[in-house]
Amino acid sequence: MTGSQDDSQRQKTSVKAFGFPSEYRIRSQQDFDAVYAAKQRAGDQNLLLFAIRNGLPHTRLGLSVSKKNGNAIRRARKKRLLREAFRLIHSRLPAGLDLVVIPRADREGDLAEYQKSLKYLSQKLNRRLEQQPG
Repeated sequence: MTGSQDDSQRQKTSVKAFGFPSEYRIRSQQDFDAVYAAKQRAGDQNLLLFAIRNGLPHTRLGLSVSKKNGNAIRRARKKRLLREAFRLIHSRLPAGLDLVVIPRADREGDLAEYQKSLKYLSQKLNRRLEQQPG
């Protein structure tokens, strides 16, 4: 390999290590419905989280950003921030959960606030799910 090819390969590897692969996303309506049906939720001033055990070795993220959060530009920005917050801290979140995240419409959170809320609320829900029988 030449020097530039080696650098290119190294860059792809480091980008991939910090990516947000599809196995970390909740995509099907059936999975979203299962999380909502479990009725396990926790919230703070920034976010409302719903959670359920997924039987996987990792936690998955689903986003639900309604039109109450503003126009398409504002909603897309919130989704980008939430995905980035999850991506940066997913290794510190409890494993084996499906999380559906709903941002509060009346708050414009930043990345640090979303990270703090995600971590705190997911740990709170994990403790609650551990106490449930079955």
